[in-house]
Amino acid sequence: MRIEQAEDASSIAAYRVLRRDVFVHEQGLFDDDDLDARDEDPRTVVLIARDRAGRIVGGVRLGPVDDGPDLGWWQGGRLVVAPGARGTRNIGAALVRAACARAESEGVLRFEASVQARNDVFFARLGWHRVRPLTVAGTPHVLMRWPIGRIAALAAAAKSPLGPLLAGLNPGGAGFVGDDGAPVPGTEVIAACDAIIPSMVERDPEWAGWCAVLVNLNDLAAMGATPLGLLDALGAKDAAHAARVLAGLRHAAQAYGVPVLGGHTQLGVPAALSVTALGRTPNPVPGGGGRPGHAVRLTADLGGGWRPGYRGRQWDSTSHRTAEDLRTMIGSVAAARPAAAKDVSMAGIAGTLGMLAEASGCRAVLEVAAVPRPREAAMGDWLTCFPGYAMLTADEAAALPPPPAGPAVGAVCGELTEGLGVGLRWPDGEITEAVAASVTGMGAAAWPFGWRPSPPSSAAISKRTSSPSSAWSRRPAPPTYGCSRCPRPVSAATS
Repeated sequence: MRIEQAEDASSIAAYRVLRRDVFVHEQGLFDDDDLDARDEDPRTVVLIARDRAGRIVGGVRLGPVDDGPDLGWWQGGRLVVAPGARGTRNIGAALVRAACARAESEGVLRFEASVQARNDVFFARLGWHRVRPLTVAGTPHVLMRWPIGRIAALAAAAKSPLGPLLAGLNPGGAGFVGDDGAPVPGTEVIAACDAIIPSMVERDPEWAGWCAVLVNLNDLAAMGATPLGLLDALGAKDAAHAARVLAGLRHAAQAYGVPVLGGHTQLGVPAALSVTALGRTPNPVPGGGGRPGHAVRLTADLGGGWRPGYRGRQWDSTSHRTAEDLRTMIGSVAAARPAAAKDVSMAGIAGTLGMLAEASGCRAVLEVAAVPRPREAAMGDWLTCFPGYAMLTADEAAALPPPPAGPAVGAVCGELTEGLGVGLRWPDGEITEAVAASVTGMGAAAWPFGWRPSPPSSAAISKRTSSPSSAWSRRPAPPTYGCSRCPRPVSAATS
C-alpha cells in the first residue's frame, strides 16, 4: 500500500465514488451524495491509498475551514476505506497520520476533524484530543483536534534553558529581565550582543554579516535606543571567507548609518560571528513593562520574501530597503514609547510575545486573524520564523497608536491577561494553547522597591504624537543608584 496526493481528475473521481458507496449506500448518512463546497475549494488536498495493484482503497481530504484567508486553521474529513480493505492493513490509521503530517507541513496550527462518535477511540489512540460532541448529518459525532506543538517546541528549544543557565547573573538588572539590551550603570548607554549560528556563517557569509548588524540594531530599537556603533568578533577558515562575512557586515552598517568601531578577526578557525551594539537612551523601554489589560501591537515589514535556503525560517524584509526606510523602522519604538517592547527573535512572533508576557508577569492572547502577515507566508511559518524587522509592543489601548515605522505595517492583534503562556484566539472564539507556561523560566521583571512603569495620563497620551519623550517623563522615576533606571550592576547578557 502507498499513500499519495490525488493529482488528476480520475483519481479524485474514484475517491468520490468510494465515499458515495460508503457514506450514502452503506451507512446512509446522506441521501444522494456527500459532496459539499469544500470539494470545490482548490485549496482542498485529497490523499488516497492505493493497494499493490494500484487500486484506490481509501482516501481523506483536508483543507482550510472556510473560503476566507487561510489562517492556518484546517479541517480533515471524509476519511473512507473500501470494505474489502478494512482490517489488518491499518489503511485508515495511515491516512490519518499522512493527513496530520501534511497539515503540519502546510504551516497549519489548528487541525480538527468531526468524526463519528463510534470512531473517537480510534482517533484518540492516534494521539488526537476530544474537544466536544456534535451532530453531523443527524448522527452523533465528536470534534477531535490534532495537537500541533510547533510554537511550543521552538520556544522550548530556543529559550527554555535560559532561566537555569543565567541564574545568579541577574542579566539586565532590576526591571530588565530578558530584555533585548542591557542598560550600562551610570550612563545612558544600552549594550546588546548577538551571535549568528555558525552553520549560517559558513554557508551564507554575506547574509550572516548583514544579519549580525540587523539583529543587534533591532535589539537596540526595542529598547528605544539610538545606535552609536558596533563591535564585531569574527572567526573564519581563511581570509577569503572572512572578507565575504565582512562585506555583508559593512553593507548593513552603511545602510543603517552605524559605524563599526572595532572588533577582532581570527583566521584558521571554525566559522563564528558575534556583534555587540551600543546605543543611547535616557529612558529605555523594558520588555517587562506590560500588565494585564494592555493591548499588544505587532509592527512588521511584510515586504521581501523568504531568504533562499531558509524558506519558512527566515524572512528577508530588510536587504532591499533604503537607508531612510531602515532607520525609520528602528526608530519606531523610540518614537512611540510604549510600556513594553520586544524585537521578534528566533523564538518567532508567538514565542517572543510569550517572553514579553513572562517578563511582565502576564499571559498573552494573540488574535490570529488580526496578525499582519505576508501573503506568501503560512501562518505556522510566520509565527515561528525570524521575520527580519518585527516589533511587539504593549500598552494601554488608547496609548498604542501606530508608530512611525516607514514601510512596516502594524495592527493591534492581542492582549495581556492574567496567567501564563500564550494562547491563540481564532475567529470562532476558540483559544488554543501555543505556549502553556513560561518561555524562558527567567520570571517577571523585579522592579525596585515596588516601582514599575505606570499607565500614562490622558495628558501624556495626547502629547505622544508630538513629543514622544514627554509621555515617559510623566511616569514615576525609580530611585537613583548609579544608572537612572538600574539600582545595581547589570550584565550585557540578553535573551
